[in-house]
Amino acid sequence: MSTLFLRALPTITLRSKNFPLPFPLLRFHKFIINNPKFLLLNTTTTRTRTISSVSVSASTSAETLLPNSKQSSIPFNDGALEWVTRTGFCGNLSESDVGKRVQLCGWVALHRIHGAVTFLNLRDHTGIVQVTTLPNDFPDAHSIVNDLRLEYVVAVEGVVRSRPSESVNKKMKTGKIEVAAERVQVLNSVRSKLPFLVTTGDDVKDSLKEEIRLRYRCLDLRRPQMTSNILLRHRVVKLIRRYLEDEHGFVEIETPILSKSTPEGARDYLVPSRVQPGMFYALPQSPQLFKQMLMVSGFDKYYQIARCFRDEDLRADRQPEFTQLDLELAFTPLEEMLKLNEDLIRQVFLDIKGVQLPNPFPRLTYAEAMSRYGSDRPDIRFDLELKDVSDVFLDSAFKVFADTLSNGGIIKTICVPSGAKAYSNTNLKKGDIYTEAIKSGAKGLPFLKVLDDGNIEGIPALVSCLDPSKKDNLLKRCSAVSGDLILFAVGGRSSVNKTLDRLRLYIAHHLGLVDQSKDSILWVTDFPMFEWNSSENRLEALHHPFTAPNPDDMNDLSSACALAYDMVYNGVEIGGGSLRIYKREVQEKVFEILGISPEQAEAKFGYLLEAFDLGAPPHGGIAFGLDRLVMLLAGATSIRDVIAFPKTTTAQCALTHAPSEVDSQQLRDLSFKPQ
Repeated sequence: MSTLFLRALPTITLRSKNFPLPFPLLRFHKFIINNPKFLLLNTTTTRTRTISSVSVSASTSAETLLPNSKQSSIPFNDGALEWVTRTGFCGNLSESDVGKRVQLCGWVALHRIHGAVTFLNLRDHTGIVQVTTLPNDFPDAHSIVNDLRLEYVVAVEGVVRSRPSESVNKKMKTGKIEVAAERVQVLNSVRSKLPFLVTTGDDVKDSLKEEIRLRYRCLDLRRPQMTSNILLRHRVVKLIRRYLEDEHGFVEIETPILSKSTPEGARDYLVPSRVQPGMFYALPQSPQLFKQMLMVSGFDKYYQIARCFRDEDLRADRQPEFTQLDLELAFTPLEEMLKLNEDLIRQVFLDIKGVQLPNPFPRLTYAEAMSRYGSDRPDIRFDLELKDVSDVFLDSAFKVFADTLSNGGIIKTICVPSGAKAYSNTNLKKGDIYTEAIKSGAKGLPFLKVLDDGNIEGIPALVSCLDPSKKDNLLKRCSAVSGDLILFAVGGRSSVNKTLDRLRLYIAHHLGLVDQSKDSILWVTDFPMFEWNSSENRLEALHHPFTAPNPDDMNDLSSACALAYDMVYNGVEIGGGSLRIYKREVQEKVFEILGISPEQAEAKFGYLLEAFDLGAPPHGGIAFGLDRLVMLLAGATSIRDVIAFPKTTTAQCALTHAPSEVDSQQLRDLSFKPQ
């Protein structure tokens, strides 16, 4: 009881060693300690009041879920903090609970008055239940409920009862029951105007500006859809952990967040060191080198739910800080590596979505994927395959095509079924389709339409260059029939694939060609080790410089294929990995091809090269983008909808306003001169 008295004393009196208790209070404090009955005899003088009443009509036979009858009164203390016991959860109540007394806590999701009866929907993390009050039965509770507003935090004590048959709500999980409130306590009120309504937030999500949702993220996360997304993420991570640890003996090991900057990949986030002035840590873009050294250390199967950081331009499925599932295994050949990861993802989709993915997953080589779809992450839920028709236009009179071929370029097409009627000439010359082509870097968009009589129309010079034999050959190669549209892209192989990939995706979604009910998953394998960076005039690693080359290509590493693999789901890369280089001499050759000098290699990666000399085993691994995977499982369109507190597209936190300025003393501590 003396604790109750001490709570009323000024905080500084209790917490500061420099301000002892005033003498009169000290004497009274000692009196209370020596005479605890004083407070017991004076409890009626406290400011605690009950905001509900006990009705004489309350059923004495109701089964109770409360700890004991003495705790059933819910007090209300103005300005006090209280932690009220719950005996149930809103969304878990059912007809089997009818007649039971419950005490619930949550938020007011809906509030309405119908005649003499006041209704509210009470929401917690499990769902919603309807609460009713009548003025004659429990007048104090009824009065409090009448004054409630949306999103008030309340505790409700009452009895579960069946709804009248005409009031049953089949759309609600708890639609057959309700709670007749006997006592109600306001735990906290809403003192500001709500920026949006939580209850109807899912219905009007598209009209809610994302910056508003992110600014008031605590409200946004209350929306059922957002709550469901975050809980789904939890289920996925829990499933992954149990599967890897219990089924395959993986060990979860944390790797450093403060690490060393490396020259490859995206820009690093840098952290200045206070104790080493002028020196910097880098936040990890991935745990790549540490997990390889764990293999050298003898840990056979490593995994981690790893936080990673990359300073790069953002988009709907990219964040400056993100989470990936990181795996690394020793003594595991390629086929075993692919099978283990197939089994993992197959289990995730089965348990989370109830979808049975194929066994084994289909595979495409990188060359096949680029040739047929123009992308190394193809969406194969629809056709629209690319066709190389360069040979049809050899010695063509159409100058644009002839010049392209003479300069070593190619000509590829997409045939759009019934596209001749779906897209007008105007649309193809300056409309949406044309705009998409220009955005991809194309200089124009040649096209042909196949008419009902089998003739073709389009750019006059292109039509006239095709004699009957070449026309028939072109239509056959494109599988084009009457009413179809043929779109062309010309130029270098990379630019042509980029243009047709963009057009393929745009047209498929615009014309509704994508089968949304399908779950398309595949491996893309046999990537090139390197690609040409024309802006820097050098080769760079297509994946990363630690990927192992195919042993058959060791004599010419610059043109070698890598033992790399990407997992693609519905046109989105959800994971990628490779077998790793584990010998120093091979790694040094790769560095040399990338233009990294021996001195630079030693300065940046000396610890890895040293580890290779200490007996590194053959090993490999993979990393899955957890945010992206959960986004796809949830059916969301942005990873920001499956991350509790994401950054905006300008890498800012709308909730906390990070990044922000810091105190000048902090800068001086880091050896920076304040501006």
